[in-house]
Amino acid sequence: MRLLSTKTLSPSIKDHLAKIGTSIVEYPLIKIQPLYLTNQKIQPMLIFTSQNAVRLVNKNNTLKNKIAGKKSFCVGEKTRELLKKFGFKVIEMKENANELANFLVEKYNKNSFSFFCGRKRRSEIESLLKKNSMTIEIHELYDTLFINKKFKNPYDGIIFFSPSAVLSFFENNKWPKDSHGFCIGKSTAEILKKYTTNYSEAKHPNEDQLLQTIINYFSKHYVKK
Repeated sequence: MRLLSTKTLSPSIKDHLAKIGTSIVEYPLIKIQPLYLTNQKIQPMLIFTSQNAVRLVNKNNTLKNKIAGKKSFCVGEKTRELLKKFGFKVIEMKENANELANFLVEKYNKNSFSFFCGRKRRSEIESLLKKNSMTIEIHELYDTLFINKKFKNPYDGIIFFSPSAVLSFFENNKWPKDSHGFCIGKSTAEILKKYTTNYSEAKHPNEDQLLQTIINYFSKHYVKK
């Protein structure tokens, strides 16, 4: 059973997959390019939707001091864990951007927000907050660059961790007819379904659920080649 991961996997996931007889090739299809922060107007509350944004804020001591003590809202368990590790106060975590946007509109519509993000991002948060006349400042910290790679070898499964990785894959490849896709979350699956219906989505957007999705699929469908 051969798997292609479009991101470097954690050691625990690789160990679990190896135990069930999986051969894994890791080839990251995106890379992060930090950007100079032009918008220095920081609002009282903070929004993070990616671990990349959290890491870049933490590396910028001037910015980190500016936002110290402010309340944070985020998307994803890993993002929350990283925020807490770096000393941020996390008020609420949601599994996707749409859920977080609706939560903020419902519970915090009188507040103002700074959204730390990448140049390529989904529009739900800023569009919904602006639609409801809420103040939101956008702070673009990085750009997501595609890595060009054409894959020639067949894979039984291809793992995606972000919409950008899906788009990067299809810059140089067509979907292999015998491959099954695995998506860590809803936003990634929404992009992949534009190219194929042969995929599974993790029940919750975290690595443990993604691993379980892979194991469940191949235990039911895999025939050794």
